[in-house]
Amino acid sequence: MQLFYNQNITENDTSFKFDKEESRHIAKVLRKKEGDILAITNGNGWLFTAKITLAEPKKCIVSLTSKSYQPKRQFNLHLAVAPTKMNDRFEWFLEKATEIGIETITPVICDHSERKVIKTERFEKIIQSAMKQSLQYHKPILNDPKNFKDFIKQTFIGQTFIAHCEETDKKSLKSQLKPATDCTILIGPEGDFSVKEIEMALEHNYIPVTLGATRLRTETAAIAACHSVSYTNE
Repeated sequence: MQLFYNQNITENDTSFKFDKEESRHIAKVLRKKEGDILAITNGNGWLFTAKITLAEPKKCIVSLTSKSYQPKRQFNLHLAVAPTKMNDRFEWFLEKATEIGIETITPVICDHSERKVIKTERFEKIIQSAMKQSLQYHKPILNDPKNFKDFIKQTFIGQTFIAHCEETDKKSLKSQLKPATDCTILIGPEGDFSVKEIEMALEHNYIPVTLGATRLRTETAAIAACHSVSYTNE
């Protein structure tokens, strides 16, 4: 099944008109025609079956013939990850985390962050593409970048963890995760969290954890954490 995404479709619609860009992609690039069936999600859990009634490069209209809703998971996973120096590594993380399953992503700017200016437009497109490829109907939320000091002051429901490389007492993330429980996990930059940031996290009751015996890159650590949560909830 090829899945299309448009955030503007609602469960109350009976027909829908795509914008010029999507219309061109459907009619000219994919060469869809009147009578063809499309599967569309709005990223809010709804899957729509739609029949093309007009297929033109500047205007594509569909009639919605059926709809179904997929409930959210019993838990929410929030990864707060320091952006990597190379954008493609962070984009890889976004793609794979979306495929595995994640609810919220927050880029966190830390003391040792080499990249402090983030443009989220392309990141959103990566997430949308991965959501469609993996046939998911809930699009992960990508928050605006946040400074570590501001992020750590927020209150989150469920478990909160910080994964760091300092030689201190840490627990295995997998041993601490509780099934069907919301969790927020902090993943640091290439140079790791600063000692001060780790202390701040502990002051806010974050549990210090390790993701394994080897030192992982930021994006690898984030995916390892994401998979651990997914595996715990299988």
